[in-house]
Amino acid sequence: MPSAHAIILEQPERLTVRPVDLSEPGAEDVVVDVEWTGVSTGTERLLFTGRMPHFPGMGYPLVPGYEAVGRISSGPRSGETVFVPGASCFGELRGLFGAAASRLVVPSARAVTIDSSLEEKGTLLALAATAHHALSAPDAIPPALIAGHGVLGRLLARLTLALGFPAPTVWEPDALRRTGAEGYSVIDPREDDRWDYPSIYDMSGQAGILDELLPRLARGGCVVLAGFYADPVSFAFPPAFLREARIRVAAEWAPTDLQAVQAMLVDGRLSLDGLISHRRAVGEAQTAYAEAFAGGDCLKMILNWGARA
Repeated sequence: MPSAHAIILEQPERLTVRPVDLSEPGAEDVVVDVEWTGVSTGTERLLFTGRMPHFPGMGYPLVPGYEAVGRISSGPRSGETVFVPGASCFGELRGLFGAAASRLVVPSARAVTIDSSLEEKGTLLALAATAHHALSAPDAIPPALIAGHGVLGRLLARLTLALGFPAPTVWEPDALRRTGAEGYSVIDPREDDRWDYPSIYDMSGQAGILDELLPRLARGGCVVLAGFYADPVSFAFPPAFLREARIRVAAEWAPTDLQAVQAMLVDGRLSLDGLISHRRAVGEAQTAYAEAFAGGDCLKMILNWGARA
């Protein structure tokens, strides 16, 4: 039976790294030796704090994570560098989303071949695909305003430009996060005097932000909720009524989004540079998670599974 070391949320606020047994690979499975995983400041923060809304398979102990990059270690695809958006190969441990382990057993189709030169930046593909999904809906209007300049907001801004749309404005109240813009402007929301944005994309995940965004819409404008919201989303009705506002929810990415993002990386329209700010060895996982959730200058935390100390 294959085994691995995995990050396990034993219960809210309690994280360990320990050996686990993995499912035996079947005929359609591959075994991936993981090199890097990313820490999500959205879903993993909610899992860590115990605030994640109920999902099928939700419960503790669980293996978190949906951003793994590694190499297939056996079979006809042996040696391929792949991105894995999660696994459920941990026996009685819940795999939600199940990528934060040194080895994974997954269906071959779930291990997506990527360019090996991406290295740790390959962990960002899920976020890039999420941003692309928000932008590529059949009725989507490109963002004129993006709320939030974290990694997801930056990727959405970069994709907007990569697809040939006008540069958006980005709101970011945290001064530490207003740097790093490439071809668009980032401002403090309090300094914005515009009240006619045709489209606003929220990447902040703040449940109460609609009361800030709806008054900024042009008549008939649309707010896209592209973050993940633990608390009920509500808003004052009059600003929405006066503007005949529309609200659209963007779900998780689809395989076509990942393909589109990979194509833009290959032809140079999209870059993942400058988005990973912090790196830790897996043996420092407790510290890494605390840093990732502290905000401020930590944009993206990457765990190196090749460095256990």
